[in-house]
Amino acid sequence: MVIRSPSEVTVGADGTVALPMSILAEAGINPGETLLAHSDGDGRVVLRRLDDAVSDLISGRQL
Repeated sequence: MVIRSPSEVTVGADGTVALPMSILAEAGINPGETLLAHSDGDGRVVLRRLDDAVSDLISGRQL
């Protein structure tokens, strides 16, 4: 069983956000991995592995 704990983050004045390593580890994202960030249009920000996103787009699936 995985315990998921939400974490509060703050958008800095320069627009950057630092995500806790625990969230990244839970998602299986390693340090140095390239991610694609986009808005889902409903107030959510989506982070995806770049390779996964490109693969979906090539296969005709939406982000």
